[in-house]
Amino acid sequence: MKKLVLVLAGALAFNLAHSQIFMDKKAAIHFLSKATLEDIEATNKTVVVVVDGATGNVQVQCQIKAFKFSSSFMEAHFNENYMESEKYAFSTFKVKITEKIDYTKDGDYPVTCVGKLEMHGVTQEVTVPGTLKIKGGKITLEAKFKVKPADYKIKVEGSYAEKIAKEIGVDITSVLEPFKKP
Repeated sequence: MKKLVLVLAGALAFNLAHSQIFMDKKAAIHFLSKATLEDIEATNKTVVVVVDGATGNVQVQCQIKAFKFSSSFMEAHFNENYMESEKYAFSTFKVKITEKIDYTKDGDYPVTCVGKLEMHGVTQEVTVPGTLKIKGGKITLEAKFKVKPADYKIKVEGSYAEKIAKEIGVDITSVLEPFKKP
């Protein structure tokens, strides 16, 4: 985990002397596939989120195998048949908050994140609405959006086609704190 955090920090080319960096190593991503025959949902609570307050750059990275389901059968199917998590171990979300935010002022701020979502070896341009809630130096970042498995070459065939939604709802929740250099 420590290595992952260092890679993320390097990938965003942070200049700690001139910007305010916020980080969360235990953010959550929840998804829900609401289909006619069955609802399928899972949560990953080991997501790393980094926000550069000076540039508005946001990077989210999650390990696919860390999604937990109510059924071990669903979890195995998700990892082996759909996400191929041995081959595509991580998903990344690299976006920029388009609004200028004063991270020193408490308040609720609607934001728009524009950038790229990489999943299952496919990268797509995305625009995601969200909310930043700032209170006492802590930032809560929330975003809700939909993902189409077909856009990421995730194949759903046969009898499972009616069990998995064409669009899957994704929620990201992160409570960020100022990054302290180790």
